[in-house]
Amino acid sequence: MQKAAIEKNNEAIAAQLAPVGRETVQDRVYSELRRALIGGLFEPSQVLTIRGLADALVTSTMPVREAIGRLITEKALEALPNRSVRVPPITLERLDDLLRARILIEGEAIALAAARMGSRQIATIETILGEWDEMRALKHKKDVDREVTLNQSFHFEIYRCCGSAVLIPMIESLWLQSGPCIRVAIYAFSEAGEVDTAQYHRRIVTALATQDAQTARESLVADISRPFTFLRSKLQSAASKDQT
Repeated sequence: MQKAAIEKNNEAIAAQLAPVGRETVQDRVYSELRRALIGGLFEPSQVLTIRGLADALVTSTMPVREAIGRLITEKALEALPNRSVRVPPITLERLDDLLRARILIEGEAIALAAARMGSRQIATIETILGEWDEMRALKHKKDVDREVTLNQSFHFEIYRCCGSAVLIPMIESLWLQSGPCIRVAIYAFSEAGEVDTAQYHRRIVTALATQDAQTARESLVADISRPFTFLRSKLQSAASKDQT
């Protein structure tokens, strides 16, 4: 009698709880696709299929389909009529919109962080810059993946000090949408022989170390505006050539 009661109670609980394993796979798939987008592993306008992603991630199509649905809602992917999806293409309107939002939100986050960062946080971002210098000193082929990772680590170490639980998810969403564009800009900078972005980060560190919120904001705006301005110039130049 007691065993039957226990089994009945377990069944009632099971009816209210989703399987943990299934949720774990969905979360992992979503996290991996999100990481890939923020890191710019997918190119703008690149078409993706559920089956292709499932094969690459060695999983079934169900968690991939659900992850894609979330990413479409977050504007990181676009649904196509043939049940495939694509990374949004780079357009002048999209570049301007993303940059405007990032300046407003990330600018406020770094201004808030300037008054809250202590010596430990400053030391952490200085360490990240040190790793950046070591990477740049290597004579091997440019490590874009490492550069993207260090850039993200640098910025989010600062943003996490802003004290706002509302701003962080908004910033993450903007980085999710910006990732493919930034990756293209890094390659373009390299081809054009442009100086690396670490110099902009050093200005930010100096401002944060003295709790100069205004200079920190201005330095950040210069930093995040640079790739968008560069890409905008390339798009305008290409459009002018097409018209001639």
